[in-house]
Amino acid sequence: MEEKQFAGILNGAVPGEPVKKDENSRRGNWGNQIEFVLTSVGYAVGLGNVWRFPYLCYRNGGGAFMLPYFIMLVFCGIPLFFLELSFGQFASLGCLGVWKISPMFKGVGYGMMVVSTYIGIYYNVVICIAFYYFFMSMTNLLPWTYCNNPWNTPDCSGVVSTSNQLNASLANATTTLVAGVSELVNRTKRTSPSEEYWKHYVLNISDDIGNFGEVRLPILGCLAVSWVVVFLCLIRGVKSSGKVVYFTATFPYVVLTILFIRGITLDGAINGIKYYLTPQWQKVLDAKVWGDAASQIFYSLGCAWGGLITMASYNKFHNNCFRDSIIISITNCATSVYAGFVIFSILGFMAHHLNVPVSEVADHGPGLAFVAYPEALTLLPISPLWSLLFFFMLILLGLGTQFCLLETLVTAIVDEIGTDWIIRNKTVVTLSIAVVGFLLGVPLTTQAGIYWLLLMDNYAASFSLVIISCIMCICIMYIYGHRNYFKDVEMMLGFPPPLFFKVCWRFISPVIISVTLFLSYKPITYNDYVYPGWSLAIGFAMALSSVVCIPIYALYKISRSPGATFRERLKNACRPHPKWGPALQEHRTGRYAAMASEDTVEPSVGEIPFAGDPYIL
Repeated sequence: MEEKQFAGILNGAVPGEPVKKDENSRRGNWGNQIEFVLTSVGYAVGLGNVWRFPYLCYRNGGGAFMLPYFIMLVFCGIPLFFLELSFGQFASLGCLGVWKISPMFKGVGYGMMVVSTYIGIYYNVVICIAFYYFFMSMTNLLPWTYCNNPWNTPDCSGVVSTSNQLNASLANATTTLVAGVSELVNRTKRTSPSEEYWKHYVLNISDDIGNFGEVRLPILGCLAVSWVVVFLCLIRGVKSSGKVVYFTATFPYVVLTILFIRGITLDGAINGIKYYLTPQWQKVLDAKVWGDAASQIFYSLGCAWGGLITMASYNKFHNNCFRDSIIISITNCATSVYAGFVIFSILGFMAHHLNVPVSEVADHGPGLAFVAYPEALTLLPISPLWSLLFFFMLILLGLGTQFCLLETLVTAIVDEIGTDWIIRNKTVVTLSIAVVGFLLGVPLTTQAGIYWLLLMDNYAASFSLVIISCIMCICIMYIYGHRNYFKDVEMMLGFPPPLFFKVCWRFISPVIISVTLFLSYKPITYNDYVYPGWSLAIGFAMALSSVVCIPIYALYKISRSPGATFRERLKNACRPHPKWGPALQEHRTGRYAAMASEDTVEPSVGEIPFAGDPYIL
């Protein structure tokens, strides 16, 4: 009776209601497959789709950038996505537990956890700033519309004149009018009211990364709100987050469509879209363009963060994750292209209004989300409404990714400890991680916070992801053995991986990943600020902190493995754990049936667990 009640709790059942049985009653499964797909879409489709891809497309040849972008999607993005989904689903374990496949490489899982921790800390700070702008948009007049505020400087020059005001109340709200468009064009350096609002009011930015100044209390409050929202949505794990994503993963598309329809009806919108899409075919021959395409595909899909493995681990064993990987990957990339139309239609309107080229108003990252686009919104009638919609969309896009980042850490810890108590008290683990994440995010709410946020964004999840993903491919394909893995996928799905994916996993994707490692590095910049050497050293240390987990754990595992010689210890450290394979006894068929019956037997030195697997030493 007690076991049934416990299973019911895991399923999120309400007392007195019929319990919907999970396939894996101890760990739980998604309520249905739509929840998994929507969660994965919410995880993959994030802020980068809106504030990074359109700018990369514009800067790297417009429509010509689509060619390397989609080639990288086909040969690297989708294969890696499918590899991680099938990996997690087959073992029904998170990013630590799956390395029973080759225990020596468990450091890859720890590296994924470190990366997810870094990203989770600063990503929620970005979400909290979006929350702040959302709250500040609940007014008749957006506070970054004019230059007559206490935080503005004499260099401030707005884009809204009295002719744009809709009624007398707006006219009375300002005492100083901005210069006309002709004067604006003649200025050598224009500082917009939205930029000064961002720098001098929201951030009150300091002059150096080492000068922390004071904590910005409004931002700190919004950070607390953001973490509370994330915790409440994950309070029952995938059972609660799976319901939330019906809204958080779909409503951004409603907002994008509303903004798109509004954008293309504005004067000058077509010019912005032309800037976005006009092909510059000569740029296809530039190696940097291919590097940008590969890195954008790699990072936007969320490969090597551990989130894909974690989300797939809650699937039922025979779920068609091959189909899911195709759907989610294409949806992610289509969203990026669609977002470009939304962004550049508005920026084209703004450039038309100012009578300047689109290139002068185009931006990316925080500059697009919190300066360029908000300023463009001030030119629209009922601008607070459009501002509310835009920042609500950013909040939802960020939360979809943040849910999976936190769940990745929680699942890894719960799977690793594995006791009934920790499974029963998973909410305590979630709360603990949320509290720690909030405390670690506090320095990013200081006056120097934006410098640290960009430092983490550039280094914490940069080349380390590439190295982690490459080692994962090598381990699965060459240490565990590609034949073994292909058989595992066939046992799970009912059909082997298509030949194209077999070739990509073994050869093409690792090569593309390796090339990306050398082409994706860019020195960090923030406007005209030059980062001091000591801060760059901290950035590289953050990047290496996730990678160094791999050799450290490998050496530890080799030292603890049985064997008289180093060769024997290495071989035993690489060999799959006896409990590797499907989580449920009913799915452990074929060679796994024999392993299940010998779970308590320690394999002898030199014994190869699977016939035909001579891939190590």
